[in-house]
Amino acid sequence: MGAYSIKQVSKKSGLTEDAIRYYEKIGLLPYAKRKLNGHRIYDEEDIERMELIICLKKTGMSLNEMKHILQYPVKDKLSSTPELKSILLEYKEKVMTQIHDLQSIVAFIDAKLENDETLFRPQMNKGNKYG
Repeated sequence: MGAYSIKQVSKKSGLTEDAIRYYEKIGLLPYAKRKLNGHRIYDEEDIERMELIICLKKTGMSLNEMKHILQYPVKDKLSSTPELKSILLEYKEKVMTQIHDLQSIVAFIDAKLENDETLFRPQMNKGNKYG
């Protein structure tokens, strides 16, 4: 297993160094191991946990909800933790709804672009302000 500096895990994980420190402070990440000079060091498991946090964050999950989830044995199969599996299924549904909503928005924009329309519905009777 490799040992990485906070700068290296920041690049590998996509989290900022400040976010990593903050997540340690609030208990979302375990406190990093330290070199003799006091600099933080991380391993592959730490990076995996950070990638999981990023994924959960993208679902719209709050930091407190993530803390709750990360208290489960995340290395075990989901079938051994039905509550965790249920939570993930709930968030999957939320993401699927977001995807559907975004697809509707793209379809709206595409239709406007293809037909060179205004963004508002066309006015039927321009002379009468009440339509």
